[in-house]
Amino acid sequence: MEHEKIERINELARLAKERELTPEEQTERAALRREYLDGFRENMRQILEGVVIQRPDGSKEPLKKKQDKH
Repeated sequence: MEHEKIERINELARLAKERELTPEEQTERAALRREYLDGFRENMRQILEGVVIQRPDGSKEPLKKKQDKH
């Protein structure tokens, strides 16, 4: 995410502490937050896909996704 967008998120957060945000500002803040979180999640996913587990016997295997237990 671009630095300017992160600065805008912070600016809107400061404004929200001082006064109530307008509906347009609330919509903008929600969209920027969503974009930030989507980027963060994608970055974390890429990091985790690159993780390799090394077993005591020296073998290596990629990290696997956690299985849902239902």
